[in-house]
Amino acid sequence: MFAGTNIDDIVVLTVLFLSLRASGLPMRWQIWSGQYLGIGVLVLVSVVAALGLTVVPGDYVGLLGLVPFALGVWGLIKAIRVRATGAGDPSPAVASGLVSVAGVTIANGADNISVYTPIFRTIGVGPTLLTIAVFALGVALWCLAGTWLGSHKKVVEVIERYGHWIVPVVFMAIGSLIVIESGVLGTIF
Repeated sequence: MFAGTNIDDIVVLTVLFLSLRASGLPMRWQIWSGQYLGIGVLVLVSVVAALGLTVVPGDYVGLLGLVPFALGVWGLIKAIRVRATGAGDPSPAVASGLVSVAGVTIANGADNISVYTPIFRTIGVGPTLLTIAVFALGVALWCLAGTWLGSHKKVVEVIERYGHWIVPVVFMAIGSLIVIESGVLGTIF
């Protein structure tokens, strides 16, 4: 789940590490700390939202899977429009310090809340804590991957070229899995 919802973050991290190599800013510790702070905020908001969802009957929580599915569809529509018009993809924002790195991470991952919330709502406390621990490890792996990718321009070109297609498809798959595995379709039909 972490990899699927944060694949676009690899592009951001890669650009940040490329910026570090080129200009010295943001510093390595700012990138790592900002990434942890940003993901931490996204997870905290998702956990709080999941707690609020306890008022939603469990049989219907799976409908929240329609949110990431819709975001995926919207992302594909935007990618198709960009391709049709010939306009280039907007490049990820380059941050220069801890707060701006965290801000970019939060802005880039705000849509992840729609995926994390229903999952945290349905899996319970123990598995949620384990998922958060895995996310902490995932952030470290993402930062290491961003460092590595930031030193290989050909890899950066491939990710920038196809990332706008990959991310929407991943969101659609995650949304579909939430809906299907929740059993909500059986409740509705």
